[in-house]
Amino acid sequence: MAMARTFRTPRAPRAFRTAVALGGAAALTLVAGCAPQGSSSVSAQRTVSYWLWDANQLPAYEACAKDFEKKNPGLTVNITQVGWDDYWTKLTAAFIADTAPDVFTDHVSKFAQFADLGVLAPLDELPATKGIRNADYQPGLGASWIGQDGHRYGAPKDWDTVALFYNKKMAKAAGVSAKDLNSLAWNPRDGGTFEKTIAHLTVDRNGVRGDEPGFDKNHVRTYGLATNDAGHADGQTQWSAFTGSAGWSYTNKRQWGDHYNYDQPAFKKAISWYFGLAKKGYLAPFTDFSDSNGPEVQLGSGKAAIAMHGSWMISTFAGLKGVDVGTALTPVGPSGHRATMMNGLADSISKHAKNKKGAEKWVAYLASNACQKAVGKHGIVFPATKAGTAAAAAAYEKDGIDTTAFTKPVADRTTFPFPVTDYAADIDALMTPAVQDIYANGASASDVLDRTNQQVNFLFDQ
Repeated sequence: MAMARTFRTPRAPRAFRTAVALGGAAALTLVAGCAPQGSSSVSAQRTVSYWLWDANQLPAYEACAKDFEKKNPGLTVNITQVGWDDYWTKLTAAFIADTAPDVFTDHVSKFAQFADLGVLAPLDELPATKGIRNADYQPGLGASWIGQDGHRYGAPKDWDTVALFYNKKMAKAAGVSAKDLNSLAWNPRDGGTFEKTIAHLTVDRNGVRGDEPGFDKNHVRTYGLATNDAGHADGQTQWSAFTGSAGWSYTNKRQWGDHYNYDQPAFKKAISWYFGLAKKGYLAPFTDFSDSNGPEVQLGSGKAAIAMHGSWMISTFAGLKGVDVGTALTPVGPSGHRATMMNGLADSISKHAKNKKGAEKWVAYLASNACQKAVGKHGIVFPATKAGTAAAAAAYEKDGIDTTAFTKPVADRTTFPFPVTDYAADIDALMTPAVQDIYANGASASDVLDRTNQQVNFLFDQ
C-alpha cells in the first residue's frame, strides 16, 4: 500500500495518490540499464517492463534493477513511472490493447477488478514465485493478495499505517506533552481525552481556546485537527482509526466479504461523533480541504495543530519549514484498543506478459530481502519484509525521524486490513457523496448510512 510518498494526497485509496510534483498527466519513462528498448520478440525476451506510480521510489527501484541485471545477465528492466491520476487509466487501456507491462505495482483497491478481468498471472504457479509465503512478510500483507480462487496474485512490496502528526510548539504552548498525545482515548459519547485535547489545541481569532468560555467556533485561527477530505469508502486517513478502535469491521469477512456494515450502530456513532467535531469548531471544515491544501499544508501554515495521516507522508511532514513535527499513536477506542489500517502494495505479473520468465524472476527479486533492504535504506517507504522494515526505520532514524507511531501498531498487531471486495469502485462511488453529505452538510449519519449501505449490499445480490 509505501511510505514517505512525499506528495501523495489522500483520495480513493487515499493511501496511494499521485505525486503532485509530477504535474499530473505526464508519464516519465526511465530505463534501468544500458540496453536499448526493442520491438522484436528477441528484445522482448531480454527486457522486463515494469510500471509504478511513485516518483519518490524511482531511485530505490533503479538500484534494485541494476543489482537484478548483474545477477541475471541478458535481462534488462525498463521502469516506467506514471502519476497516480493517470496510472490506472493507462494500465487498463494497456490491458485492452495488449500492451500492458510485464510487471506492475498493484493496489488492493484494484485487485478485485483485475482478478475478475482475468489479467493477472497466479504467482503460485510460476517457478520463480511459487515459493513466496505469507510468513516472509509483515503480518497480514501476504494474505491480502490471495484471490477468491486461492491463488496468489501479488508479491508483497511495502506497507503503511496511520498515526498523528503534530506541531510540537503548539502542543508545548498548550501544555500538552508527547506522553499525553500517546495516551489519548476517545468514545462517541463525550469524545474522551482525544476530544478534550484537540479542543484545547483549537484557538479562535481572539486567542480563546476551544475549551474556554467565549470560544468563537465560527472564527477559528488554528483547528485542533486538520481536515483530510471526507474519507470515501475506506476513510483510511480520516475516520478508519476511530471506527476500527470501536470494534467495527467493514464487511462480514476479513477478506472478500459480500456484505458491508456501514449501517451498524458502532459505525454510525463513530462517524456522527467524528464529523460532529467540525460543528464544534475543533475539526477544520470540509471546505478547507483541497489537493493544494491537504493536512500537511494546514499543519505547516499553522492552521491546524494535529493531522492524522499515513506513513507515506513522513518525509513531507518532517520537511515542513519552520515547524517541528512530532508523531503520536492513534487513540484507544471503545473496544479498549487502538487501531490503524495497514495497507500494502504488491507487484503483480500480467497474465499475457511478453516476457513471463523474466517477469517472474524480477518479481521474485522485488519480493526478496535483497531488494527490500535496499529500498528500505532509501528511507522512502516501509518494505514488506521485516528486514526491509528495519532498514527503513534505521534510515529514518538517521535523519532524526522517529517512526514508532507507525511501526509499533504492526509489532503489537493492532492493525486491520484495507477491505478487499468486489465492486470496489462502485462502493466508493456510493460512499463518497454519502460521507461528504454528513461532513459538509451535517446530514444525519443514521439516515444516510442506512440508505447507502442498502445500495452497497444490493451490488452483491445481483
